[in-house]
Amino acid sequence: MARERVRVNPGVTRSQIMLEMAYEVIRDQDWIPKQVKIDFREPGADKPWELSFFGSDGPSAIAQVARGEVHVAVVNPCQPLAVAMRGKGPFKEPIPLRTITVIPSEDTFAFAVSERLGISSLEELRDRRIPLRYSMRDRPDHGAYFMVREVFGALGFSPEDVTAWGGGLNPQSGFPPDVGRVVRGEVDAIFDETVQNWVPAALDAGMRIMPIEGALRSALVEMGLRPSTLRKADYPALPADVPTLDFSGWAVYTHADVPDPVVRACCAALEACRARVPWQGTGPLPLERMCVDGPGTPLMAPLHPAAEAYWRERGYIE
Repeated sequence: MARERVRVNPGVTRSQIMLEMAYEVIRDQDWIPKQVKIDFREPGADKPWELSFFGSDGPSAIAQVARGEVHVAVVNPCQPLAVAMRGKGPFKEPIPLRTITVIPSEDTFAFAVSERLGISSLEELRDRRIPLRYSMRDRPDHGAYFMVREVFGALGFSPEDVTAWGGGLNPQSGFPPDVGRVVRGEVDAIFDETVQNWVPAALDAGMRIMPIEGALRSALVEMGLRPSTLRKADYPALPADVPTLDFSGWAVYTHADVPDPVVRACCAALEACRARVPWQGTGPLPLERMCVDGPGTPLMAPLHPAAEAYWRERGYIE
């Protein structure tokens, strides 16, 4: 008996083979280019590209979403979404962003400064115009740069001012930050996230975590950033709890004008692939956490109405 031939959609096959290859390639630990952008259109060279998904991480993609060049993007941390919605910081006017989901990632940002500088606050850095040599990862589009520029700006100075004072950025390739650079006197400070990977060594080297408190904290919260705390219970070498900034969440976001069917398709796709996507926890993506505000999943922009309706229909939102 002849076997029935399966009907194949050529467009699906050609596109799927590209997507499958890309998926396998980016999983290769030795493959360096891991950021992917996917564009969609109807088949035909005369057809315009209608839809773009961007596996971004820094806040620079927010401008592309605002212009309609990208329709679905990712940002880590989530906080820049709130800043953009309020038209604060680098955003000249409010941008109506909406969240589709937030991949859990509970993290904190820290400003660690060598004790040899003799300062206990970033305000002293400003007041004394200290020529601070600070280390950050060599990724200018990383969310850490957004945080540092906005914190400096809230204090009334800029990274360019620090350079003019005789200090400035001394980037480091790779991660985690090399505390040895501070010990050797090559730099005076480290500004970064993923604190559990480097703050213990920084504290052992005598570095101090600068607090984000008082008027500075109030200004940053008003802008849209979220406070956090480095706790002595987690870092025994701290003299006490230190207030700082949150760096949590990988928000999958869109513009408020993106049509409902696009957003619902994204939600359905997340359900379909939840067991295949690696995240910082174990097991499948915890979708029940990824559509509500919580530790590691800050909803800094409201859910897109289509996403909220979908997650509610599926029982993830009460």
